[in-house]
Amino acid sequence: MAQSTQVRTGWYLLGPAFVAAIAYVDPGNVAANVSAGAQFGFLLLWVIVAANVMAGLVQYLSAKLGLVTGRTLPEAVGVRMTRAARLAYWVQAEIVAMATDVAEVIGGAVALRILFHLPLLLGGVITGVVSLLLLGIQDRRGQQLFERVITGLLLVIAIGFTASFFVATPPPDEVLGGLLPRFRGTESVLLAAAMLGATVMPHAVYLHSGLARDRHGHPAPGPWRRRLLRITRLDVGLAMVVAGAVNGAMLLVAALNMQGRGGTGTIDGAYAAVRDTVNPTIAVLFAIGLLASGLASSSVGAYAGAMIMQGLLYRSVPMVVRRLVTLAPALLILAVGLDPTRTLVLSQVVLSFGIPLAVLPLVALTSDRALMGDDVNHRLTTAIGWLVGVLISLLNVVLIYLTLKG
Repeated sequence: MAQSTQVRTGWYLLGPAFVAAIAYVDPGNVAANVSAGAQFGFLLLWVIVAANVMAGLVQYLSAKLGLVTGRTLPEAVGVRMTRAARLAYWVQAEIVAMATDVAEVIGGAVALRILFHLPLLLGGVITGVVSLLLLGIQDRRGQQLFERVITGLLLVIAIGFTASFFVATPPPDEVLGGLLPRFRGTESVLLAAAMLGATVMPHAVYLHSGLARDRHGHPAPGPWRRRLLRITRLDVGLAMVVAGAVNGAMLLVAALNMQGRGGTGTIDGAYAAVRDTVNPTIAVLFAIGLLASGLASSSVGAYAGAMIMQGLLYRSVPMVVRRLVTLAPALLILAVGLDPTRTLVLSQVVLSFGIPLAVLPLVALTSDRALMGDDVNHRLTTAIGWLVGVLISLLNVVLIYLTLKG
């Protein structure tokens, strides 16, 4: 049986990274990337490229931790903490999970309003219910079918946000210019931080360790583990290419069709701009992509939240109860009528504060030879990992300063 498992093709073993990649194309990305493109054109395209490269490294380290140790990142962190420290760490992770849900539920609600003219609050409730149904697939039918469903939704998202390129393509010279790192005022720095928070997602970092372990088990040291690690690198690489292309498409669509137009600072305005400047069919595909993004990322976020709670509190909470807890802030925001797009961008800023608390422990754990054995990080990987964590932390300090100053 073990031999038959090992002869399966590498393609069959792909999948966990594509589930984690949904976090990188959620409605928070739409809000941050569309705002960046509408306000600054192609200026911040380099942020998407840099964020996806960093995300690829982080996601691979997370998957490697799960495969090599047989533990999720929350479990590996929790066993090294005192009870008080573990509870404090869980609180910040829960706040991040709630901020994640705000972005995903609001995005789904906005898409349902665009497509079917539903009230935002009703759209938020529908998004929450559908995410529970998607989680039911994972619970009752297994992880592989869940991976296929989520990967299918990722394909819908990709089509929805790249369809306009079949009508109009961005100028190559301006796209290349957008790859040069630079800012233009404090608002561009704030948007860059939001884009980073929307791309390197803390809950995806926690989740990937569990996805890899649950899919591939805890293989013993040797050729089979090394093969799984190679396949995991391929899995992460392909998923990040897809996520990066979709994120780049969001910004390019906004830069091409919305720059200089009034009212494009909202997702509704972005939809209207695509409808008016491209055509209505492409605009509907844009809205469908947003809806798929909200539904898929909401279910993946709830999955991650359950894994975080189990790893840090050593207890399992019924998914319905957990879903209601994290859903409440998003529904409250919709009920009081706060601006959805601005709330989406700010939720990504909140997420950015949780990134160092996920990334830095991950780098430390995967650099520990006593824990990882022969699969410990290469010195260069460790150095780059620490550099990524420190850069993100410094950007958050700048973000706090700009927010307080504003």
